[in-house]
Parts: sequence; C-alpha cells; structure tokens
Amino acid sequence: MPSLNRIVMAKSSRQMIRSLGPKKLNVAEISGHWGQMFDFKSYQQYRYPEYDVCAGPFTDEDGKPLKFDLILANQVWEHLDRPYMATKNIRKMLRKGGHFWLAVPFYIPFHAAPTDCSRWSARGLKNLLIECGFKEEDIQADQWGNRNAALRNLEPKWPPEYDEVNDPLDNDPDMPICAWALAQKT
Repeated sequence: MPSLNRIVMAKSSRQMIRSLGPKKLNVAEISGHWGQMFDFKSYQQYRYPEYDVCAGPFTDEDGKPLKFDLILANQVWEHLDRPYMATKNIRKMLRKGGHFWLAVPFYIPFHAAPTDCSRWSARGLKNLLIECGFKEEDIQADQWGNRNAALRNLEPKWPPEYDEVNDPLDNDPDMPICAWALAQKT
C-alpha cells in the first residue's frame, strides 16, 4: 500500500509530468526511482554519495554540465545540507525550456537518511525556486494535507499506509503534509 502522505502528490505530479510529453524527454532523477514509471526518451538515475548535487552540476568527461529536459527529485531536498546550491546546480543542468520537478515533506516526522534538514510548503518551494533563478510565472507549486494525515503521521509505524476507507483525501490548506513543484527554465 502506498504512503498516505504521497497519494495526492503522486497523482497530481504524474499529471504534471505527462503534460510535458514524456516520450520526448531526456531525464535525470536525483537519488530516487520515481521516474521509472514513465516512458521517457532516456532516463538516468544519479545516486548520492557518488553524485552529490550540492557539490556541483553533474558533468561529462570534459567537465561540461550534463543537460536534461527534465530533472526529478522525489523526497530528496529535505535531506540536503545545501538545497539552494543544489537547486542552482539543477538549473545549470537544464536545457532552455527544461523542467525541474521536486516533491518534499512538510509535516512529517524527522527521518534522517542520512540527514533531515528542511521542510517547505508550496509557497516555500516557490520561493526557493525563485531565489535560485527560476521565474515566478514559470513555477507551478501545490501542497496537500489534512488533520487526519497529520495525526496518522504521529503513529509509531511510519509512514502511515493509505487506508481507502478511513483516510480522507480532502485538502486542508492550513495543514500541509507535503508539497511539490514544477519549474521551467526559460
């Protein structure tokens, strides 16, 4: 069963990615495998610690930044010591017109893997992306959560598995659990 915390985010994010036309995209994913569900033109995973997005853009043999149409980061940015530097490095790796999609927690327990450093709301993600060079009008950001999910996040077994019968998916804007954004480099 999927995590309650990711049901709405995943559905909305799949729609965002599908709207880009996955079959034509050269894609990189930072320390994850969420993008494997799509039929991308090309798809490459870059895992920490071999690839540290905080240290600089990923480069080819000549030291030039690799370029992608889409870069994905699902539940990674909260673990970074330098998320602003990482976001600037992501922007350097995007082709003009390329997109950066990220999803992060807001109200969930501390989960060091190996560290746990930051939390963002949808507005916070938008601010992060703007401060790292993306234009406000080129950013879509959203968040989801409700008090039931917040209470479920306090259960000893975490993350809470989605229970279709007992877990409402209504959104309460005052109780975000997770946030996600898609930004385009123009």
